[in-house]
Amino acid sequence: MINLENIEHNKCIKSFKQKIILKPYPSSFASSNSWSNKDLDPVPPQERSWSNPFYVIAYWISDAFTISTWSMASSMIALGLSWKAAFAAIVIGHSIIAIPICLNGWAGAYLHVSFPVLTRASFGMIGNCFVVVSRGFLAIIWGAVQTYIGSECIKQMVNAIWPSFQTFPNHLPKSAKITSAGLLSFLIYFLIQLPFVLMPMRKIKWLFVVKTIVMPIATITILVWALKTAGGTGPILAQPGVLEGRTMIWAWLSSLNSVLGSFATLSCNIGDFTRFARKPSNTWIQALIIPFAFSAFGLIGILVSSASAIIYNEGIIWDPTILIGHFDSRVAKFFAAFTFALATLGTNISANTISAANDLSAMFPKIFNIRRGSFVASLLAWICVPWYILSSAEGFLAFMSSYSIFLGPIAGIMVSDFWLVRHVGRIQTPELYRPHGKYWYWKGWHWRAYVSLICGTTPNLPGFLHQISQSIKVGNAIYIFYVGWLNSFIISLSLYWLLWKIWPAHDIGEAILIDDVIDSNDGIDKNKTINETVVMTKKPSENTDLVKHFF
Repeated sequence: MINLENIEHNKCIKSFKQKIILKPYPSSFASSNSWSNKDLDPVPPQERSWSNPFYVIAYWISDAFTISTWSMASSMIALGLSWKAAFAAIVIGHSIIAIPICLNGWAGAYLHVSFPVLTRASFGMIGNCFVVVSRGFLAIIWGAVQTYIGSECIKQMVNAIWPSFQTFPNHLPKSAKITSAGLLSFLIYFLIQLPFVLMPMRKIKWLFVVKTIVMPIATITILVWALKTAGGTGPILAQPGVLEGRTMIWAWLSSLNSVLGSFATLSCNIGDFTRFARKPSNTWIQALIIPFAFSAFGLIGILVSSASAIIYNEGIIWDPTILIGHFDSRVAKFFAAFTFALATLGTNISANTISAANDLSAMFPKIFNIRRGSFVASLLAWICVPWYILSSAEGFLAFMSSYSIFLGPIAGIMVSDFWLVRHVGRIQTPELYRPHGKYWYWKGWHWRAYVSLICGTTPNLPGFLHQISQSIKVGNAIYIFYVGWLNSFIISLSLYWLLWKIWPAHDIGEAILIDDVIDSNDGIDKNKTINETVVMTKKPSENTDLVKHFF
């Protein structure tokens, strides 16, 4: 007898599968959407909307003016450093991290591909999965944390409009680590953030432009108010460091490493954004704007927080959302909270949500495009329960903060592969989408990259374990960890280049860019899929078989 229920069930599954599987586009670079989709393809010329360096400047000013940058010096001063030493760590740290960001950003703008696709050249078509998952894991967790921070700004905005919200009845137990008012604020911020998360990436630049205008005006206004009201800069600037000698040096290096580690993700995946630049040269401005913007905002945070100790006589208030809660003027409280909510929104989308979406798209290209990935990454903020992480999970936070020792080697390998091994980007872009092609290496894995990754990470593992659990004693090995990002970056970069010099994987060849392929496609039948078309590149004498076989 035929089981009609099973047939109906199978029909439902088939219907569901048809709805969630993305339709392949004829212009897709890959032979099937197992390796690409429209969002993973190289950005075509008409969608390169970052037409001049201003948009890159706007992106970084937008990213700099955040709550985390404002309070960046607090942990350093808490270690016993003077404000001058803390500020020096901020300036030097951002100057150093700007180097790999510029180099990997230029690569993204040159090839017009995202981070998950670019790493196929250095880690292999399958080997890059660990790289993608590592970055995606951090992006999802920090995205949840940033959403919670934004919800704290919403709480202050609601308090400014309806002061009675401060006495909103709480129906949650203490073990929940959040109040009913806090949960409602989280929901409001989540709903406000969602439409921006779903915006096309090429249009998100306008959010950065608005934030670039609003945030400097707001923060400078707060700075002027704080210094005028306090009648000076407060106790921090007069407070000497309590550490001396060798102890002070290692504390400073640890602070420098924390600055570098905070950008471990963007030093790898900045190409997710710079791929929309019209020209690679538009990205060099990052070398100047990163140290300037972050140092300036970090200094404002030091000055205002120091002045708050005089104004409110409650000690130094490092958290701007708490400082805003002290404002007497409800109008000032609302607009100040609004600007920081906007700041958090821009940062969360650029540094976390889009990054996680790109990773989901790379891991499951048949199911996730950027829009779907962004939506799922946003939903995962609820599952991550960030209020619980921030309030009680000290070991987990230490793990997250120390995870940069895995991303430092990745950034180093990417720089080494693009700039040293391939002599400034001699990459055949079509091969990045072709299984069993030039970047397949050994069963999809590139052993040189993983040897470099392991060697760059291993010296820092004892200190990493100690950070997670203070009961694990590692002796002097902790000092290696204090400069973990820097040493892991340098070791992996150097070793990858050396291994390639000794055992080259293949002939480098000449670069084949998307523009070469587009120019050679002029005049072909647009009704044919790319797999039905034989394409010649600008340089038919070079890699002709590669291009014919690929298309």
